[in-house]
Amino acid sequence: MSITLVLIIITVAISYYSFQNTSMQYKLMMNPVRITEDKQWYRLISSGFVHSNWTHLGFNMFTFFFFGRLVERIFIALKGEAGIFYFIGFYILAIILSDLPSLFKHRGNPRYNSLGASGGVSAMVFSSILFFPTNDICLYGFICIPGFILGVLYLIYSYMKGKNMSDNVNHDAHIYGAIFGLVFSVIMEPGVLQSFVAEIANWRPFS
Repeated sequence: MSITLVLIIITVAISYYSFQNTSMQYKLMMNPVRITEDKQWYRLISSGFVHSNWTHLGFNMFTFFFFGRLVERIFIALKGEAGIFYFIGFYILAIILSDLPSLFKHRGNPRYNSLGASGGVSAMVFSSILFFPTNDICLYGFICIPGFILGVLYLIYSYMKGKNMSDNVNHDAHIYGAIFGLVFSVIMEPGVLQSFVAEIANWRPFS
C-alpha cells in the first residue's frame, strides 16, 4: 500500500470523526490565538487532517490520490527507500509552512480558523508540475490544460480570491503550499529546474 493511500485513510478517518464531534474538530483546527497564546502548536499539523464537510474532504483527497502517488514515485526514484520518508516529511512540512503566513496575519483574531489539507495537496500538485510541466491536467475529466499553464492560472486565481476574502477558504495556504512544493523539489533535485525550462521552451500547443 502506498504512503499516499495510508495518509488518505488517516485523513478520512480523522475528518469523519470530527464531522460527528464538532468540539474535536475545533480542537484540531488552525486557530492562531490558541497556537500562540496557549502554545497548541500541534494544530499546525492536525488542521491538515480535518475538513469542513464531505465536499471539502473529497476534493482534497481526490486530488491528493492522483498527484500524491506520482510525487511519491518520483521521490522513491530519486532517493530509493529513503524517498518514503522524504515524501512524508514533504507533506507534513507543506501543511505546516502553508499555514504560517495565516498564523501571523491573524494572530490577534480568536475567531479565525483554518482547516484542510489544501496546503499539502497544493505542494503535491506543483511538485508534479515541476517534474512534468507540459503534461495535461484534466479538470472535471474533460478540460485538459498543460500543467505549467494551469499552475499559473491557479496561482492568479488563489491570489485574487485571497485578496478579496469573499469566501471562507484559506487561499493563502494554496499559494504558499505551491511555493513550498516547488522549492522543496528543486532542493531535492536541482537539475529539475533546467529540465523544466527546457521542456517548456520546446513545448508547442498544437504539436
